[in-house]
Amino acid sequence: MNLFIRPFVPSFLLVILLSACGGGNKPAAGPGAGMPPAEVDVITVGRDSATLTQDLPGQVQAYRTAQVRARVEGIIEKRLFEEGSNVTAGAPLYDISARTYRAAFASAEADLAIAKQTVERYKPLLPVKAISMQEYDLAVVKVKLAESALARAAEDMENTRVPASISGRIGRTLVTEGALVGKGEPTLLATIEQIDSVYVNFTQPGTDLLRLRQMISGGKMRHTESAKVELFLEDGHAYALPGKIIFTDMAVDPTTGSVSLRALFANPRHELLPGMFARIRFPEAVQDNVILVPQRAVQSNVDGQFVTAVVEGKAMPVPVKTAGMSGMNFIISDGLKGGEMIIVNGLQKARPGTMVKPVPLVSAKPVSTDQK
Repeated sequence: MNLFIRPFVPSFLLVILLSACGGGNKPAAGPGAGMPPAEVDVITVGRDSATLTQDLPGQVQAYRTAQVRARVEGIIEKRLFEEGSNVTAGAPLYDISARTYRAAFASAEADLAIAKQTVERYKPLLPVKAISMQEYDLAVVKVKLAESALARAAEDMENTRVPASISGRIGRTLVTEGALVGKGEPTLLATIEQIDSVYVNFTQPGTDLLRLRQMISGGKMRHTESAKVELFLEDGHAYALPGKIIFTDMAVDPTTGSVSLRALFANPRHELLPGMFARIRFPEAVQDNVILVPQRAVQSNVDGQFVTAVVEGKAMPVPVKTAGMSGMNFIISDGLKGGEMIIVNGLQKARPGTMVKPVPLVSAKPVSTDQK
């Protein structure tokens, strides 16, 4: 007799086993299911007037520069300043050996005294014709020559102490004590620069200037009344104080095809140093009825520039074309009509076609402003 023994499995264990296996025919949840859409900061673009700006490289130049040179020949006996310090106009900077010049000054003084005595001695002799008029005139001429020689000797002796011609910061000395200077030509000893205010020199392509003038004359743009410019240092951060354009060349350099410009900046903390490279942002003209988009909202790929818009809750790339800058914003010439919702922050979370949650960018400054 064959016996078939069935294993006994309590019903509550069957329920636990089925639950562990996913509840029978119920499908398992996929990865990321139930995650909310990523939040992104957006703006709604519109049309407004904007001041067109251009960024150009420039270089800092001292407001005034004076070269300290030896005007007489001699040996440097002493340096009277500290390198890199501030000096005032007229302050002594170097002592040149003066013994020879003091002797020459004393000799010139003696020559002048003798010449004057001769004239005084000749005066009473002239009416009685003891001397001729020619002899008297010659004596007077010798007095004038002696006076000139004394003046030159006094100047040479004075120039043995080399003064600062302007107030400012003096650089390193180019000579040391014991050096022979002034032999044959005025020797450069040091340089003084005034940097409480500085110039920034830069150039603008002549073609850009021509295009701008054509658009203004055609009524597409109008002149800006602002002459203020911004400066950005080599590390990218903005200089705190605005400057102003004080010079624009009236001719195009034939070798570079550019026009030279100069801006003036106050430099009370001496942050800007001569020779430093910087970037100048200056206003060119005002254009009406334009669309502005923050610079960080515009991306590029192999096909060109694009922005990411929110369309029906999804992130969608929109190709655009830009036509210059207005401050930190791009001017959009093609691709947007106004009213589009553009992602500004959170672009790394907004892959094309993904659902996003748009949040108005309330912390930013207005996108479209006429920066005057």
